[in-house]
Amino acid sequence: MTRAAFFDLDKTLIPGSSLYLLARGMYERDFIRVRQIAGFAWTQMRYQLFGKELMNQVDDIQAGALEFVKGRHQDELRALGQEIAEEQIMPRVYADIAHTIDQLKGLGYETWLLTAAPQELAGVIAQGLGMTGALGTVSEVDDAGFYTGRLAGPLLHGEEKKKAVERLASERGFDMAECHAFSDSKNDLPLLESVGQAHAVNPDAELRRIARARGWPLHELRTRRRLLLIGVPSTLAAVGLVGIGAFIGAALARRRSTSA
Repeated sequence: MTRAAFFDLDKTLIPGSSLYLLARGMYERDFIRVRQIAGFAWTQMRYQLFGKELMNQVDDIQAGALEFVKGRHQDELRALGQEIAEEQIMPRVYADIAHTIDQLKGLGYETWLLTAAPQELAGVIAQGLGMTGALGTVSEVDDAGFYTGRLAGPLLHGEEKKKAVERLASERGFDMAECHAFSDSKNDLPLLESVGQAHAVNPDAELRRIARARGWPLHELRTRRRLLLIGVPSTLAAVGLVGIGAFIGAALARRRSTSA
């Protein structure tokens, strides 16, 4: 049975906001004005300090992004996204998460990036990490390939992530009970609840509370301390930086032993 692992991007794979990093890279290339980057900087500061990821804020950020790409050609933005991802985003990916992605691939899992960030950016990041693919927010383009300033579908956020994964599972034959999902936010609770193994990575306060109540593994990557594994079997409690992969491997071994 085909299995998959799904990863959120902001504050799960990287610290902070990928959309802000994209905006900063666009500002450095004279694509946007100082006023626009200042707004992104303020949003980023609140995001970092308080972990607030309210839906109306995400919508506002996305609307601003759509406005300053309006009239640009898709090929231009793809090339720009490639440059900015290599310069601003890939160096910030948590090493533990990159290692976990590699371990899961070694165990036969497909690995997918799920984010409200633009599909063009999500695809570049997933490719850089050697992942199977990415699902992001899709912007509308006209027949000539220019952005219209509108979305081609819903913002890939919250419940929409769960719906996207369910469609993907139907297409590719995933058994959701065998799948993993990694996220930092309670907003991804629909996705986390839809898989057999949910992981809370750098969780906000509400997701931390839920994860502890349900016995989900917690992975804290925001400090220089060794990776913390909370709520997993005591025999795995001392596992360090490769703890996520070890947890998965041990669970699979127990399952095989039980079925035998």
